[in-house]
Amino acid sequence: MEIEQKPILVTGASGFVGWHVARLLLEQGAVVHALVRPGREVPGLPVRLFEGDLRDARSVQQAILGCGAVFHVAADYRLWVKDADAMFETNVRGTSQLLELASIEEVGRFVYTSTVGCIGIPDDGLGDETTPVDIQAMHGIYKQSKYLAEEAVLRMASQGFPAVIVNPTAPVGVRDAKPTPTGQLIVDFLRGRMPAYLDTGLNIVDVEDVALGHLLACEYGRPGDRYILGGENLTLQEILDTLSDLSGRPAPRIRIPYGVAMGFARLSTAWAGVTGNAPRAPIDAVRMARKKMFVSSGKAERELGYRPCAAREALSRAVGWYRENGYV
Repeated sequence: MEIEQKPILVTGASGFVGWHVARLLLEQGAVVHALVRPGREVPGLPVRLFEGDLRDARSVQQAILGCGAVFHVAADYRLWVKDADAMFETNVRGTSQLLELASIEEVGRFVYTSTVGCIGIPDDGLGDETTPVDIQAMHGIYKQSKYLAEEAVLRMASQGFPAVIVNPTAPVGVRDAKPTPTGQLIVDFLRGRMPAYLDTGLNIVDVEDVALGHLLACEYGRPGDRYILGGENLTLQEILDTLSDLSGRPAPRIRIPYGVAMGFARLSTAWAGVTGNAPRAPIDAVRMARKKMFVSSGKAERELGYRPCAAREALSRAVGWYRENGYV
């Protein structure tokens, strides 16, 4: 990828996917501006830090000044929130504000990191960028906010702004420090805290492939288009069996009925409303699990040259990193 001489802004560079995007840009010779919340760092990467918040126009203006491209990776990614308005403020209004400032700055490219949750999933087949979907199919505040943010990006693109959308699936791998919900699943398994499982499915992808997909979308993506950045479709049972092979721990054999899981989720979420602490099983997470999130990355492979590794390889890297860094 050819990097122009102007700096490139990466939002969310202190997070999982954003860190890997920033690392690849630096390896390609780019000067990277990183917008981070106060007190956050981008460990191990020589980026230029700008403290601020997507909702604060002044801090965003300082970070984007002079930039030739933007990778908007940051988002409020939680499956349960006590204050839904705060998530919409960050994910929707924050994205719209960043788009406006990027347009004023006349950036040459804007890559927006959405989610596979905004992709339509048919009842009998694989979802892709053409599968019909609307906001009614978005279960939960997070998905709704990302869907509305996508609409904002597409509106700007329809007016000639050079914006591209990428839809990562379930990334795993090195430096998932928080960890993400998929990473937490791996950690829970390695700690022996998964006595049972739901009949669901995910598309597993290595975070390094997702990061490279961002750069490919920046260089080759068509403005106004969406590109699924995925890897391999696996049932949750297949994921757990692979983790068992990699770790030597036994995989659970008890499958929880959906109704039982939803009953527990309702109780857990109700209690969270009282305590203010995140529920162990949010209702939105269980609702999402009812449908296997199986998709195709064929468009990204054809148009961008995207080539993800096998899910087993991605899971192996994740297991190794968690073990090496004291999570188990």
